[in-house]
Formats: sequence, structure tokens, C-alpha cells
Amino acid sequence: MTDTPADQAPFIRPDMKMFLDALAAMGSPAITDMSLEEARESYMTLHGMADRPARDLAVIEDLSCPGPAGEIPLRLYDARETREAGPVISFFHGGGFVIGDLETHHALCTEIAALMDLPLVAVDYRRAPEAPFPAAIEDCEAAARWIASSPEALGRPATGLITIGDSAGGTATIAVSQLLAATPAEATVVLQVPIFPLASDALGSASLGKFDEGYVLTKAAIEFFDAAYQADRSDPRGFPILGDHAAAPPTVLVTASLDPIRDSGRDYAKALADAGSDFTFIEMKGVTHSFCNLRQAVPSTQADLERIIAAMKFKLETP
Repeated sequence: MTDTPADQAPFIRPDMKMFLDALAAMGSPAITDMSLEEARESYMTLHGMADRPARDLAVIEDLSCPGPAGEIPLRLYDARETREAGPVISFFHGGGFVIGDLETHHALCTEIAALMDLPLVAVDYRRAPEAPFPAAIEDCEAAARWIASSPEALGRPATGLITIGDSAGGTATIAVSQLLAATPAEATVVLQVPIFPLASDALGSASLGKFDEGYVLTKAAIEFFDAAYQADRSDPRGFPILGDHAAAPPTVLVTASLDPIRDSGRDYAKALADAGSDFTFIEMKGVTHSFCNLRQAVPSTQADLERIIAAMKFKLETP
């Protein structure tokens, strides 16, 4: 895949540019100038302002499951009151493993559950710096295995798992799929959907140098998350590019062309290709990191999400 020449400005969609200009005009402080609670509140405010309202669904229910450090909060979404046995989506939210939670991605989870017409369970894993690496991945793995066991509390027998997440949640998506492939769960991962994930180390990458400021996710924010999360750079749970790609489930991999961690997602696409794995790679042009949560402020990104959903359905229907 070729990059925009150095002397040529990158393509930015008109509605994306309007949003970026509006953010710049607001003059909000950098994440490094905020307290941890201010950073978390700012992330919630951004999504509340920029994302479409949550859909009304037949089921939106808070649950929990056992985890390595106590109960893990979960939220079940379903457009139907009851379900026959079938695939269940396990959703891992973004936010650098530091600032996201169930609420920051609530609207997105309702949308995915409605468009896929499948049950979705969002996982509220432990966050750094209170619980650094590998706490988040341990919780995501435990939750995925609980879902796979078709517990009575879920009320939806799982014939297979679909792991999906954005940003840090995309990293967790790949890591959990690798962990479940190594030690299988009761229901296997039938599809993984990492959306603008950090798969390889982004520090020093060309995309980080090109989009370090002014494109929603900044280099300063990446360094902030990295320092808080403290991922082991030799551990596939922190950097899944180090894992076994030949054992990867069918994959829909998504990147954004204006994302500072874009090249990390491209690295993962190459690793899947080199391993001969079954995957579909989509790079959304002219949009930034977090585009899935900007669907009201940047209306064209709703169609991007629908493209992801269409690719997911295609993969599930393909033998």
C-alpha cells in the first residue's frame, strides 16, 4: 500500500475536516495536561458530542462474570428479547486501556448489535494505571471464555464467538483470539474484527510521524497511554504482532488512513497475509482514529461502520 507523497497533503473528507477544525478551535488542553479523571471525562464528552445517539434495543442489561481479580462488569445488548443458539459478539472498548469504559462505547455497541442482529456483550475490563498490563487482557480473556460457556445468566447459547474492538479494544481482540486458539474455549472464535488496533509498536512508525498532532489521536496521547499501561514489548498480549498468525480466525481488519497508529494495523495485515490466514483488510480513507465514535459529527463514518458490518456478515456466511 502506497502513502501520500511527502510534499502532498493527505486526503481528508470534507466532513472530517470540519470536525477537526472545530476541535482545533475549541482549544482543549492536551491529555498530558489533564488529571486522569479529567482525561476520562474528556473522552466521554467527545463521544457524547460526536457520536450518534444510542439505539433503543429490546435488551440492554448489566451483568458480570468471574475474573482473575473479582467480578468483571459486562453489558448485554440484543435487538431481540430471546435468541436461539448462535454466534455471540464480545466487544472490547478503546481508550488506550486507560480512559474508556462501558459508557464511552454504549452508542456504538447498540449500533453494532442492531446492524448485526446478534447479541453483543461489552466488557468493562480493568484499566491502567490502577491495573497495568496484563490486567485488561486477562479480564477480556476471562469474559470471552465465560460467554463461550453459554452461562444461564447470559440466556443466549453461544455456538461461536465474534471478538471485536476499537483501538486498545482492537489490540485486545487479537490477543484474546490468540489466547483462545492456544487453549480453546467451549465455543471457538469464528470471526475477529480489530478496528484500528495497535498490533505492533507504533513508536517510530511513519504514520505516527505524519499524523502526530491534529488528527484526534496524538503522539502525546499514545505516549501517555503507553506509560500508564506498561505493556511488555516482548509479550504477544501487549503486542499481538508477536503471536501465531497461522492460527488466526477469519478476520476483518480495519484501519484509518489519517491514524497515527495506522501502520501498526498494516503490519498486522502483512503478518496475516504472510501466514496465509483468511482476512479482509479495509482502510477507511480520509478519516481518523476513533471514526466509529464520530458518526454524528462526521456523518460519512456511519457508512464506514456499515461497510464493516457488511464485511462481517460476508465473512460469517463464507464457508
